[in-house]
Amino acid sequence: MAENNFSIAASLSSMLEAKRYASVRDVLVTMNPADIAATLEEMEEGRLPLLFRLLPKEQAAETFVEMEPELQELLIKGFSDSELKDVLDELYVDDAVDLVEEMPANVVRRILSAADPQMRKEINELLRYPENSAGSLMTTEYVSLRPEMTVEDAITRIRRTGVDKETIYTCYVTKDRKLLGLVTVKDLLLAPDDEMLIKDLMVTNVISVGTMTDQEEVAQMLSKYNFLALPVVDNDNRLVGIITFDDAMDVLEDEATEDIEIMAGMTPSDKTYLRSTPWDLFKHRIPWLMLLMVSATFTGMIISGFEEALAAQVVLTAFIPMLMDTGGNSGSQSSVTIIRALSLGELEFADLPKVIWNEIRTAVMCGVVLAIACFGKIMLVDHLLLNNPSVTPLVALVVCLALAFTVLVAKIIGCTLPMIAKRLGFDPAVMASPFITTAVDAVSLLVYFFIATTLLKL
Repeated sequence: MAENNFSIAASLSSMLEAKRYASVRDVLVTMNPADIAATLEEMEEGRLPLLFRLLPKEQAAETFVEMEPELQELLIKGFSDSELKDVLDELYVDDAVDLVEEMPANVVRRILSAADPQMRKEINELLRYPENSAGSLMTTEYVSLRPEMTVEDAITRIRRTGVDKETIYTCYVTKDRKLLGLVTVKDLLLAPDDEMLIKDLMVTNVISVGTMTDQEEVAQMLSKYNFLALPVVDNDNRLVGIITFDDAMDVLEDEATEDIEIMAGMTPSDKTYLRSTPWDLFKHRIPWLMLLMVSATFTGMIISGFEEALAAQVVLTAFIPMLMDTGGNSGSQSSVTIIRALSLGELEFADLPKVIWNEIRTAVMCGVVLAIACFGKIMLVDHLLLNNPSVTPLVALVVCLALAFTVLVAKIIGCTLPMIAKRLGFDPAVMASPFITTAVDAVSLLVYFFIATTLLKL
């Protein structure tokens, strides 16, 4: 896809140099707004205003929404007041709110001054809701119907008002703004009688969310119920907005990206990789690296505490990396599985005993198989092929027992910490690979040296 965008960008650049503006417009109007936005990212910044002005008004607004904040800011600075107003008039309110949240203060002032009074009021109302809440994610542009309307009246209202709505496929039935039910366009078109009342056709058991509901929970509900939109109500069950599935998809993508970055030991970033400077990458990575480096000091302290044992059996040192890596990998497997289950709402803290019991049984099976394979490898490779006399069957037994116990402890830690973090209100992704690995490294060394000093009489 990136290569295709680059190829289109090169073709458009050639046409612009030849001043074939009509041909450029003909190419752009056949493209999807998301593809146009991706193509514009490959263009020289100086050509962006011209290309954008060649787009039809509605397509230009849809393309603008799909663009990265940096390019949006660049275009806004190049817009005249009338051009900025034309773009804003075509935006849905939730998209306008997203734009305001991304722009610096001087650009925001210009956006608000160019918006019409009604949009400005709606933007300010949505900005009052906490970040990442349903209220901040919703749009106020939806189709509302009255229960006393006939099917014919409802279709007429949709035709008259639907052009400016985020979606017309799901319509909400309200009275004094209170949510009573919903009907779909399919219900209206297939109604047996045009004079049938909406209150006799509507679904009354409507699933809705509150304005303060977390946006990730909203996205999961849309995914679970396969809704095109989800109504948002206040404490008095008054309909204040809707959240559409495309916004939910953006939330899921953002949440997944954030979890991946946290699990990799980085603070989340809003910028794409190619738009992140080395300084940006440094700021997001160095805090975790510093924390993990300091926490790894405990590993060094444990090794220092068993210097005499290691001096008596130097060969034990050779197996430390394998034990630590296996323990870290085992803990990461469990933590990632549990974090995913928590994110999807499959697990609650009350399930912790079941989870631990499940992981213990899994760890026993994994530990036994790994220990048997490890014993064979040590005796075959280290003892026979490498002819190392220090590697005795007893040493191999120590390593294999330590390996089995390390896997057991690592999986228990890996499944427990994310659930505790979730219980305490933290993001469970924090308890992922780097953190788990550091904790398991220390535990695996303690287990290893305890077994070694006990069996080898060190």
